[in-house]
Amino acid sequence: MRYLLWIVLIFLLAIRFVYFYKTQRSYPNGTKVRITDRISSEPIRYEKSQYLKLHGLKIYLPLYPEITYGDRVVIEGLVEKDKLKEAKLVSVSENENYLYLFRENIINFYHESLPQPHSALVAGTVVGSKSDIQQEFWESLKKSGTAHVVVASGMNVSLVAGFLISILAGIVNRKKALIFSLIGVWVYAIFAGFDAPIIRAAIMGSIAFSAQELGRLGSSFRALLISAAAMLLINPGWISDLGFILSFAATLSLILFESKVRRYVRFMPSLIKEGFSTSFAAQILIAPILFFTFGQFNILSPFINALVLWTIPYITIIGMIGGVAGLIVPPVGKLILYLTYPLTSWFTAVIQLF
Repeated sequence: MRYLLWIVLIFLLAIRFVYFYKTQRSYPNGTKVRITDRISSEPIRYEKSQYLKLHGLKIYLPLYPEITYGDRVVIEGLVEKDKLKEAKLVSVSENENYLYLFRENIINFYHESLPQPHSALVAGTVVGSKSDIQQEFWESLKKSGTAHVVVASGMNVSLVAGFLISILAGIVNRKKALIFSLIGVWVYAIFAGFDAPIIRAAIMGSIAFSAQELGRLGSSFRALLISAAAMLLINPGWISDLGFILSFAATLSLILFESKVRRYVRFMPSLIKEGFSTSFAAQILIAPILFFTFGQFNILSPFINALVLWTIPYITIIGMIGGVAGLIVPPVGKLILYLTYPLTSWFTAVIQLF
């Protein structure tokens, strides 16, 4: 019976993929197109331009007027392979829902409270914002193989979940630790804008970690596969989405390797040990993906990641608390955010060194 269910699932995926790619919209080279769509992920802003991807096309627009997650845009341009050349922003309708405004206020508070690149790093890890990243800092992230910290927040969901479970398991029993960790994951998802990549990662992580804590390794692996398959049934295009790939790889890597890594780092101080074991285990599978994705191979990247990724869960959790406190009592929020400064200073110093 179990094998029959897997066969049915594979059959359904095959049908869904065939239908999806047969009906996929394609644009011949040289075609002038007009794209109307809602921005589903935060654009990347450079000194003189902003970058986004819509309908499979890479689009570069002037820096102003700024567009952001949730905006509805109309863009015109000429198709050239996978790019939209001579792109022109015809119109933009700002997103005014409550979650968007809440997220934007927190991002603004980070930038008011911390200098660059520290504010950009906190905003990237906590809410997945890629806005206002300085070009020099962005190049350092890519060169060191750590750009995924602010590019694919789906992986950060897995890091936060694994970290919370590891920390809380030493305070309460495993089931309570799991419950509190899942609450933390979904709070993080709300902070990060509740956009598609974050929701995918939160669902995938929730199912997989629940199966891991309540069952065996095999059941958590099956749960991860089933949750990934269910998402691909919804949208087969996610199979090539970096956020989906990294969140799947990071979750799988944590399931397979985190407990083994932790046994080898017992000598470390507890403050560092949990974050290090979680981040190092996650990068075992994501490092090769990042090497190919960003087109830069740094043989020291696994070592660099091991040095800096342990800070990400701490930056995320402190940043969340400080952001909310800052919206209520700004001086208190700033004091809390200052606690991230040694962590972000370490992170930036390491990646700039390499």
